[in-house]
Amino acid sequence: MTPPRPAPGRLKHPADHGRRRFLTTVALGGATIVGATSLGAVDADAAFTAPLEPLDPAVARSAFVEGRIQRIDGSVLDIAGSHGDRARVRLTNATSVWKAGVATAEEIEAGDGLYARGVPMPDGTVAADAVWVNIVNLYATVRGIEQDRLHLTHGTHRIVGHLSPATTSASYARTAPTSDLSRLRVGDGAQVLGAWRPADGAVDIVRVSVGPPPGRVR
Repeated sequence: MTPPRPAPGRLKHPADHGRRRFLTTVALGGATIVGATSLGAVDADAAFTAPLEPLDPAVARSAFVEGRIQRIDGSVLDIAGSHGDRARVRLTNATSVWKAGVATAEEIEAGDGLYARGVPMPDGTVAADAVWVNIVNLYATVRGIEQDRLHLTHGTHRIVGHLSPATTSASYARTAPTSDLSRLRVGDGAQVLGAWRPADGAVDIVRVSVGPPPGRVR
């Protein structure tokens, strides 16, 4: 499920060409852009929180890009957005990557879905401080439980959710996440946060939060 996309970022001082040239140099070299891990914000929840403070005083707010990776050209990802738009995301030495957990740029592949936050550059790219690859956030119903997977329905869609003892957690009635999944029951409604598998459409579940959808009280 594609997360909502905030409006593109804009430079606070468009006439400050010296500052923009500096930002471009930083992005291309990747030397001093602050990565999201330095800000404690490369986990799955961070993709859906309010934007962080700007990474640079010249930037009024972060730019966001979402879509499917069509091509990878060195450090630049060519993105086809879900609304027919196109964008180019530039990875730097400081870009933080999430792919069902902290990952590296080498793990990003053409065909992956992507949600990125970063600094808009004069050349039209977005220099990413953080990218979330194949991230999924949806409300589903548990229709079956196996030792290593959940069978879910989301609307008319059936989804296989893979469980991992090392990375999957559960939250019950908004309690703190726990590794104990034994309280999950068939028929439970739950918010599922995880990583989509493009090859087969399954989801690697990072967290399953049992309870009513956001905004609804039981």
